[in-house]
Amino acid sequence: MAHQSILEFSTGGRGTRDITRDVAAVVAASGVQCGLAHVFVQHTSCSLLLTENADGDVRRDLETIVARLAPDGDPAYRHDAEGPDDMSAHGRTMLTDTALTIPVGAGRMLLGTWQGIYLWEHRTAPHRRRVVVTVLGD
Repeated sequence: MAHQSILEFSTGGRGTRDITRDVAAVVAASGVQCGLAHVFVQHTSCSLLLTENADGDVRRDLETIVARLAPDGDPAYRHDAEGPDDMSAHGRTMLTDTALTIPVGAGRMLLGTWQGIYLWEHRTAPHRRRVVVTVLGD
């Protein structure tokens, strides 16, 4: 059995947005009891994150880490057509994930106790983002 939905989210600019419940609703609607949920973001300047959902400092610290690895406005960047956060956003996406695969059991995602799924916006301005959720299994 296969089920697919496209979710749309507005972001507030750089930062994370919890999409766990939205993805869980797609999994529940799929009717799949045992299988996999594949989550894919259709953009090149944001990513998906499976991480700690209890302490927001974890996500803020992850932002600090990627800011050091892909700083805005680096003079070495050639691609800056949309501003100083343009190339750094692409770099941050490359360093993280645009797709996640999560096991499904008993009709729900088998996430760990402290795990949540986040849409991670790497651009400083708000954007509309599309996330494809595909659920496969029995």
